[in-house]
Amino acid sequence: MVPTDGPAASVFDVAARRRSIAFLNWAHALDHFVLLIYPTVVIGLGVIYKRPYAELIALSTAAFVAFGVFSLPAGWLADRWSRRNMMATFYVGCGVSLVGVAWSPNLLMLAVAMFSLGVFAAIYHPVGMPMLLEASQAQGRTVAFNGVCGNLGAALAAGVAAAIASWLGWRAAFLLPAIVCIATGIAYVIMVPDDRHRTAARKKVADVVLSQRTALIMFGLYVVISLAGGLTFNTISIALPKIVDERLGEGVPLLAVGWLATAVFMCGAVAQIVVGRLVERIAPYQLFAFIVALQFLGILWAANSSGMTLILALALTMAAIYGQVTVGDLVIARYTADAWRGRVYAVRYFLTFVSSGLAVSIIAFLYGRGGFDLLLMAVAGIAGIFLVGVVGVVFLVWGIESARSGTAQSAE
Repeated sequence: MVPTDGPAASVFDVAARRRSIAFLNWAHALDHFVLLIYPTVVIGLGVIYKRPYAELIALSTAAFVAFGVFSLPAGWLADRWSRRNMMATFYVGCGVSLVGVAWSPNLLMLAVAMFSLGVFAAIYHPVGMPMLLEASQAQGRTVAFNGVCGNLGAALAAGVAAAIASWLGWRAAFLLPAIVCIATGIAYVIMVPDDRHRTAARKKVADVVLSQRTALIMFGLYVVISLAGGLTFNTISIALPKIVDERLGEGVPLLAVGWLATAVFMCGAVAQIVVGRLVERIAPYQLFAFIVALQFLGILWAANSSGMTLILALALTMAAIYGQVTVGDLVIARYTADAWRGRVYAVRYFLTFVSSGLAVSIIAFLYGRGGFDLLLMAVAGIAGIFLVGVVGVVFLVWGIESARSGTAQSAE
């Protein structure tokens, strides 16, 4: 998984790179886990606060907006200051914010604490992904396994949060992960060396150089892809426990809902393992289009399903959602120099995750007016726009990649 020669070997020793990748994988799991605790716990808060689901889920809007907005300064600081120190801030900041959520005296303070959680959770993607690509030399299997870790974090959030809330109370569902985050942050500072001395030495030329015109078109397409992909990803992820709760059948307890949602998320982990292998055999931009097409079809299927058929449709959808994230990151890495990746990923994840705040509002608005029938059909439309953007990328780079491949074969 970790290369022992090449440019990265001159930057990190093998043991340090292995530790760094291990912490990044764990951070990805925690990042998605901590943000998805509330969408599960909120199902039981209606009884406590005497508020409807639509109103309570809207309290997490600030967290998901911050998750997108603060990726911009996080990526900039990481490239200019220290990626390693920003990751330490991620661990400790998330832990402290979770404590704040658990002990919020009212709904206003709960929303403020959720906002703080979003600020610190925003650090991982624009900082951790460039670190992972640097340490692993952008190996498909390593990037895919990191994606699996993020998927497992999202998958386990529903089941673990439901179990803890059922056994120890809803506050404990936030407090126990807080302890894990803070303890990991302390271990990270001790075990991973500072990296500020490497900032100026990072590679400033992309693997595949695009013309200025092509780069601008690619940027425009990725604006569409990031916004539509973010809305699709976040709307399905946030609403999943409630979709299962409402459309599976009558009388299903919260604990069962949580673990069924976890099982659906786990399908994304399996898909990412497969994608990690496929990306070494199939051009990433081609695989990207195929997986996004499956995502579109899966959402249409889920919109017209109920009972156990719904679970199968959601499983396909979630597999495609997480599979396309891995391939999309590799596509960006191929056309972006390492020295700029923090800022480029910051823009990508700003667009992707700022839409998560809008996703919460969409859930609250559409669910209140037409239930999940209306919501899922709207998400299918957004996924269709996402697919159109990805097809545009395929047509844009097809000629460039074909010419590059032909040149390489001629040289041989």
